[in-house]
Amino acid sequence: MPRIADELSAIEVKRLTKPGMHAVGGVPGLLLQNSKNSGKSWIFRITIAGKRKHIGLGPFPTVTLAMARELARDAYMSIRKGVNPLDEKKAAQSALIAAEKRSMSFSIAMSKYLAVKLLEFDNEKHRKQWRATLDQYAVPAVGGMLVADITVQDIRRMLEPIWIDKTETASRLRGRVEAILSWATVAGHREGDNPARWKGNLSEILPKPSKLIKVVHQPALTLNDAAVWFADLRLREGMGARALEILAMTASRSGEIRGATWDEFDLDARLWTIPAVRMKAGKEHRIPLTDYIIGLLKALPHFEDSSYIFPSSKGGMISDMTISAVMRRQLFIDTRTGRVAVPHGLRSTFRDWAAERTDYPRDMAEIALAHRVGGEVERAYRRSDMVEKRRAMMDAWGIFLRGEQIKDGVMLQR
Repeated sequence: MPRIADELSAIEVKRLTKPGMHAVGGVPGLLLQNSKNSGKSWIFRITIAGKRKHIGLGPFPTVTLAMARELARDAYMSIRKGVNPLDEKKAAQSALIAAEKRSMSFSIAMSKYLAVKLLEFDNEKHRKQWRATLDQYAVPAVGGMLVADITVQDIRRMLEPIWIDKTETASRLRGRVEAILSWATVAGHREGDNPARWKGNLSEILPKPSKLIKVVHQPALTLNDAAVWFADLRLREGMGARALEILAMTASRSGEIRGATWDEFDLDARLWTIPAVRMKAGKEHRIPLTDYIIGLLKALPHFEDSSYIFPSSKGGMISDMTISAVMRRQLFIDTRTGRVAVPHGLRSTFRDWAAERTDYPRDMAEIALAHRVGGEVERAYRRSDMVEKRRAMMDAWGIFLRGEQIKDGVMLQR
């Protein structure tokens, strides 16, 4: 046991200037360490399990003499009870660190998660959609809450106002919030079950999305109107009409046509290769080009200041509205919906034609539409996109649209 030093007063402790360790008395082993570099601090020197230990009690004068003596007495009593105060200190520090980690708000967790997650998306539109949905619905509801405190009822309160009227948006929002809270759990900012989980959780208090979502099909041309519509389109002038013409012939999406650049087309190989970054499924898509499409492309002007095939007057790609306006003015009605047919509906027309007027395999038509075909394992083993087989199908589709027919190898008008 250390010898008991004379008790120094607070004034005497303050006046100590000599470097080194100074016993201050009151509690055996309590020392004031004076260092030229780090100033004064309290040290409690004690023997624990036969080994000499130094326990830091804090800096002077933040920790006063009276406080240091009290801390030293507490440490001494802990040792008498068989408890190592160093272990207690480490446990307290760990608990403080854990509490600090758990004190992260949802908004901060969202920002940290998105900083990594959004790197997965090549499409800027998808990145904006992810953040916009969370900013609009999640942040106002739970943004200021600690992720550790968010419960199922908080998630329910966030989702219920839009679950019925905006089911698809609400369902995506739930999945994104679940992902953020899952990240927060793995990162140590919360514990327990994920309150945004669907199965066995929110599924018990919210209606199934599949029972609420009503599939709204895009208004499409009927097969009987297709040739008349296409003949009308060919008579119309302007870049929007030509873009719509190629869109129809290739059964592609508006964004794929509008963003098309000249370097994507190999007229010698008769192929249009759309890179993965521009495709909805994130996979490269090849479209065989017919003689008719190649003729259309060769007739289009090349603009030196733009790589787009269909540039806008401002230098970017042509707008979706430009193409849609052409078809709206044609006023062809979808008899199933009673609405004016739109460009995206042409893909449905193509699919109906392949199913009802041809013997082409279903998978071939689905691949032409850049849809996923088969299960994950089947897709892993499928090496071919059947592009050469699809060439004949797209030729036949073009013949159908133009209202032509073949007899004895000769093209005839209907």
